[in-house]
Amino acid sequence: MAFPERLLAADEEVVLHLHPHWKKLILPVLVFLVVAGLGGFGAATVTVPAVQIAIGVAALALILWFTVRPAATWAATHFVVTTHRVLLREGVLSRSGRDVPLARINDVSFEHTLFERMLGCGTLVVESAGERGQLVLADIPRVESVQSTLYQLVEDDADRRSVTRGDGT
Repeated sequence: MAFPERLLAADEEVVLHLHPHWKKLILPVLVFLVVAGLGGFGAATVTVPAVQIAIGVAALALILWFTVRPAATWAATHFVVTTHRVLLREGVLSRSGRDVPLARINDVSFEHTLFERMLGCGTLVVESAGERGQLVLADIPRVESVQSTLYQLVEDDADRRSVTRGDGT
């Protein structure tokens, strides 16, 4: 799903549009497989229709809560890097967001554990000069590449601003 163009400024372009790393979906998929398997087995071995329906309803409720809800949350979480800012948008029913202009970014760092290195993800920490300070983005895929790209965009933005002000070369 592309990031909505209506949320961008006229001369702004999306450079990176990411969702959290797929590791966030491992547990929901496992829960789905176990619940669907056990629910199907339980409904097949029980001969009382009311109990079969109860098993089906319980399995459906578990799948909705432990599989569909986390998958929808994953899909509704957007990490977006544009030519002007870093955006975080999250939430399914209620939404929240945070934007950090590239011009206010002081530092971009990342960290990842050994397990996250094996999976190719990590946490990106964006330090800004604003009131709210750090923007911590967890479970970013290809975090080292994203950090490098973001750093380059910050440098390009600074160059663009100095040329626009007339104090650059």
